[in-house]
Amino acid sequence: MTFDYQVFFMDGMTVNEAITENEDGSFTIFINSNLCDSKRLKAINHAIRHITGRDFEKADVQQIESSAHS
Repeated sequence: MTFDYQVFFMDGMTVNEAITENEDGSFTIFINSNLCDSKRLKAINHAIRHITGRDFEKADVQQIESSAHS
């Protein structure tokens, strides 16, 4: 599966990462800039698992997170 995405590091986030699906089908991943490098990489990988898992089409948040963490 291929997809386009961009990553932004942001101050003031209360979570490690957030993802938005854009109108053109690409994704924007927002990463908490206060994370250390290893946690930033983990957050990006976590976000990519959500994208490749097509989690934006699912409704059960518990199942989505369980799958993304396995």
